[in-house]
Amino acid sequence: MEDIEDMLIGSGDGSPPGFRMPVTTIGVKPKRNRNKGDLSHKLSQIHDSNSASSFSPKIPGTQTIFIKTFGCSHNQSDSEYMAGQLLAFGYTLTENPEEADLWLINTCTVKSPSQSAMDTIIAKGKSSNKPLVVAGCVPQGSRGLKELEGISIVGVQQIDRVVEVVEETLKGHEVRLLTRKTLPALDLPKVRKNKFVEILPINVGCLGACTYCKTKHARGHLGSYSIDGLVGRVRSVVADGVREIWLSSEDTGAYGRDIGVNLPALLNALIKELPPDASTMLRIGMTNPPFILEHLKDIAEILRHPCVYTFLHVPVQSGSDTILTAMNREYTISEFRTVVDTLTELVPGMQIATDIICGFPGETDEDFAQTVSLIEEYKFPQVHISQFYPRPGTPAARMKKVPSNVVKKRSRELTNVFEGFTPYNGMEGQVERIWITDVASDGIHLVGHTKGYIQVLVAAPDSLLGTSAMVKITSIGRWSVFGEVIETLNRRNDNTASHKKTSHHDESSLCNNSSETSTCFEKMESCACGNDICCSQSMFKKNDVSRDTMLPQNHKRQSLIGWILQKQKHLRGKRVESELASQSIEKQGTREITTEWDFVDKALLGGIFISLLPIIALVVGRVIWSW
Repeated sequence: MEDIEDMLIGSGDGSPPGFRMPVTTIGVKPKRNRNKGDLSHKLSQIHDSNSASSFSPKIPGTQTIFIKTFGCSHNQSDSEYMAGQLLAFGYTLTENPEEADLWLINTCTVKSPSQSAMDTIIAKGKSSNKPLVVAGCVPQGSRGLKELEGISIVGVQQIDRVVEVVEETLKGHEVRLLTRKTLPALDLPKVRKNKFVEILPINVGCLGACTYCKTKHARGHLGSYSIDGLVGRVRSVVADGVREIWLSSEDTGAYGRDIGVNLPALLNALIKELPPDASTMLRIGMTNPPFILEHLKDIAEILRHPCVYTFLHVPVQSGSDTILTAMNREYTISEFRTVVDTLTELVPGMQIATDIICGFPGETDEDFAQTVSLIEEYKFPQVHISQFYPRPGTPAARMKKVPSNVVKKRSRELTNVFEGFTPYNGMEGQVERIWITDVASDGIHLVGHTKGYIQVLVAAPDSLLGTSAMVKITSIGRWSVFGEVIETLNRRNDNTASHKKTSHHDESSLCNNSSETSTCFEKMESCACGNDICCSQSMFKKNDVSRDTMLPQNHKRQSLIGWILQKQKHLRGKRVESELASQSIEKQGTREITTEWDFVDKALLGGIFISLLPIIALVVGRVIWSW
């Protein structure tokens, strides 16, 4: 199946952005019912013979979409962008797969369990006769997989065309868009999973060549967004009420090397856009040791800034230089120590997270003992411990494997060592400033983070979501601490206090997936070169923020109809609030609340309706003719 690069987009033909005219020629493959004796097959043959020049019986943009996301925060950001475009075009998003007309699955190729989970949900979708669209790293890096046969695909650099692929898939066509191109725009419509957290991709791909990494097969070589583009995005989301900005990429430290800039230059530019009261915080994403070594002092100065979390995720993967060489990690343990020691010395309260792969091919007992010694020495508060998973097509998959029982034993041993640490001892009684952005899964506590990104759980009203507060630490746990609010800072003046969602920051089960025999503490950036940090995540959970409160950020790219309806809904809501307020203050009787359409709205809708009449007549004519 070839890529469809001749699909018409809403530009140059007089149609507004997001609103496409009828497509007369497109590189798609119609799907047929194999049951030749079935009447539905005969009808589908009639439809398929005309599908290249006719519409699906359902109007595009009226269906319901279920989105499932696996993998890292970069994948989550991609899903948020795809959800935003689908919502802007009129589609409804649901967390219930059974009621959806189509399933969109965003995949991760880092580890075997993630891909196995993808296989399971694809099989379930096929058995339920659900149209499927698969996105993410698996189809991009392994496009020939048998499990993907007959399924529409969206490549990692084609997420800005997800609406086209969904439309054609709902018509019964198989569509594949995998050609690499320029990076997707940063100002696409977006639906954030957490309205207070913006996941901002600063670059895709990496410069490394780790022998176990499959992600580079999908994400490719380094491609960085411009500083101006990223500054503009930060300015926009700060104005939109975002309180945390996570810089995301496969390797943050490598940013800009392909366009002649570097990470410190970007960070200094972004900091200038943050409010001086530190109401919005910046979190720097995962960085591998080689590309941060030359910028250590500059990075330390940036981490000391009041608007930047003093937290960094630096994966080491092994405590043995022999294994690091086999992994082709391009640094030594001595260099990793330099990174950790320098940042710890120069940045007060510095918190460093790391990753370990147990049982890499060739790992001896001595190699593993060096890893244990490194973890015991530094007592990292956050460690992701994973077993080695051979990924097809990588050099490591051809290396001699460590017996699986040995790998599991080492993983358990290192996990026991790590769980013996008490990293938050001494915090009880301290007063800390925290930034509150989420609700814990117990539905009682709000989730905040200190400047060192230590998780603090507080019993407080939802009105504190999106604010900063001073808290007194009342008790400590193994994975987080508990606090009592003593002063609220940066109170919001909007109406978003109703934000309520299930958090992944649960104290007792924080990113802990025993089925993968890995232990993940705190929600961290995924190391594309080895570990899927926070397990698989569903894009939309039952208690997510109301869709009404998560409007796409760029109305210029929304469909015309969707924009008008959304505008009317917004105005209607404001009128209702005004009427209720008047009734409360003036104690007046019940009044009829009406919605007025202005002249422009009426003219636009009228024009659209008239333009659709020939299409409706054509469809009706074809139906009558076919019978």
